Amino acid sequence: MIAGVFLQSGLLPEGLNVSFKLAPAILVVAMLTLFLGIGYAFRVADTEEMWVAGRSIGNVENGMAIGANWMSAASYLGMAALIALSGFYGLAFVVGWSAGYFILLIFLAAQMRRFGKYTAPDFVGDRFNSDAARAIAAVTTFLIGFVYAIGQARGMGLVGLYIFGDIGIPGLSGYQSMVVLMMTITVGYLTLSGMLGATKNMAVQFVILIVAFLVGLYAVGYTQGYSTVLPQIEYGAMIGSLSSEFSEPFVNESYYLWIATAFSLVVGTCGLPHVLVRFYTVESERTARWSTVWGLFFICLLYLSAPAFAAFGTDLYTKNIGPTFGDPGMTSAAGDVIVVLATQLAGLPQWFVGIVAAGGIAAAIATVSGLFIAGSSAISHDIYATIVNEDASQRQQVLVGRLSIVALGVVTTLAALDPAAPIAALVSYAFSLAGAVLFPMFFLGLWWENTNRQGALAGMTTGLVIWTVPMINEVLPTYVGSGEPYSATLAAVVPAIGSALIAVPVVFAVTIGVSLLTGEPDMETKRLVRQCHSPEPMTRMQSAEDIAATDGGEPGDD
Repeated sequence: MIAGVFLQSGLLPEGLNVSFKLAPAILVVAMLTLFLGIGYAFRVADTEEMWVAGRSIGNVENGMAIGANWMSAASYLGMAALIALSGFYGLAFVVGWSAGYFILLIFLAAQMRRFGKYTAPDFVGDRFNSDAARAIAAVTTFLIGFVYAIGQARGMGLVGLYIFGDIGIPGLSGYQSMVVLMMTITVGYLTLSGMLGATKNMAVQFVILIVAFLVGLYAVGYTQGYSTVLPQIEYGAMIGSLSSEFSEPFVNESYYLWIATAFSLVVGTCGLPHVLVRFYTVESERTARWSTVWGLFFICLLYLSAPAFAAFGTDLYTKNIGPTFGDPGMTSAAGDVIVVLATQLAGLPQWFVGIVAAGGIAAAIATVSGLFIAGSSAISHDIYATIVNEDASQRQQVLVGRLSIVALGVVTTLAALDPAAPIAALVSYAFSLAGAVLFPMFFLGLWWENTNRQGALAGMTTGLVIWTVPMINEVLPTYVGSGEPYSATLAAVVPAIGSALIAVPVVFAVTIGVSLLTGEPDMETKRLVRQCHSPEPMTRMQSAEDIAATDGGEPGDD
């Protein structure tokens, strides 16, 4: 079994020119060197900079970091892939990943900043006065980072094939060799830089990825006669010439799955620890709100363009390689590099295609950075320093954090050698987990002061169980079985990619019900929640806990 995993070689996108290309290779090596240099220049020595960048990030810079952190390989590569492979169903990803930020902006961004902790598990542990809840949140955060990062590693491996070809690591395929190389570089710079260096890098990575994506889109549209000025709108004229599987609603997937997927992505967005921690890196709640607005703007630059790239790529694939749908049709590996493949099939120069490919690598690395920082902080700060060794020095915490990054890198790399699904699907599993377990705790913890420890523990446990069942039913068989779900009925009702549709209402009901049946939180906790909605400004290093502990009063709600 293990040998079969390491020797697996099926992930070879058809039509992609897999060979070493000097100009793109120089470009990508220069980009990776830049990332390492920025990480070294902003290397950290204490936990404040390691986890929250000293709360020194401005709104535009944080908005760019949100954009880069968010626009992962799933957005840059996987979203266009889902639209190309499944047509209308793929729009659930555009809707879900965009709409989630409106919920964040209205209900969570400023309140999270006022709470003022280091990590998402920090919030859960302190809000519900429970080390058990903190531990569940920390394990969930680590698991989200692992599942989410598998998709990023897959994206880096597939795109790297175009630039470097098969680098020839003994016993590994070309794709697997590229995964190992890219993840080694990513882990190396992350263990050095921490959140401060990662944030500075994310701003640079955003510029690289958005320029690469938009320049590629405009070049393909113009040279192939698809568009002249606005490909985001003009691509609609070609929809009728594409197959019904691309253009007609619910031909490939059901209406129920569309709703389940979109809902899970919305609530998952609001529960992702590496997204929520961005609000802890800014100086005030006003900056948190504005950085969310900027982040949404930057994200929409790509999200409004991905459907056009998918349409262009689908048409070029059909003309140059074969039918996109049917048997055999486009493979998921080819779909996951449709952005790069489209620029190649359009006959654009290799160096230009290399720029588009470099954008995909930058997108994946930016997201892995946020994921691994959030996952390592959960282990180092929330479990090691808070539960295991309360007397841990900052040096010890940073060391454990760096070791956690290495551990995450190793397990992610191993899982990505033979991934269970396309990029966007892999990422969606993490969104369902975040939506099922963490989003209800964030929302109720901030907006209902009577949510208590017992309710939180019952709700989080319920969410974990509901998420785990479809994962075992659908994903486990791809590794140890025939690849088909153990129960087709269960897969239809509680799909792994959209399990939060069932989980979130149940978790809300369980959390509220148990909280009502048990004792209310103490007045100190209630004051803490009310302070998160107070209109009174705070200094950069203050938190709601600091103010609630010193004034003892009843702050007004906004």
